[in-house]
Amino acid sequence: MKQVIAIPLEEGRLCQHFGHCQQFAIIEAEEGTIVNEYLVTPPPHEPGLLPAWLSERGVTEVIAAGIGQKAIRLFQQQNIRVHVGAEYKSPRELVTDHFQQSLVTGLNACDH
Repeated sequence: MKQVIAIPLEEGRLCQHFGHCQQFAIIEAEEGTIVNEYLVTPPPHEPGLLPAWLSERGVTEVIAAGIGQKAIRLFQQQNIRVHVGAEYKSPRELVTDHFQQSLVTGLNACDH
């Protein structure tokens, strides 16, 4: 099964506020193995824009630290699963943890 995972980045690591990231790591995987990884710069921040923008890129899952509830609902409408409260790690570490079912998630760092 193909998965395309988006991770918001700031200085190469997980960004604490989803909507204000510098880049996204897009990681494509087949059967739990990373087959492609690249970075994309998001368009200027506008509420509600990123879920559709990432969906157009084939994203099936998002790993985030903090993300607004409205954005989570918009991702769900796009059939994109959101993992919230992830640890401050590199994209490859987060995806590896996800595949090994050891991704640590917790409280949403975003309260709006």
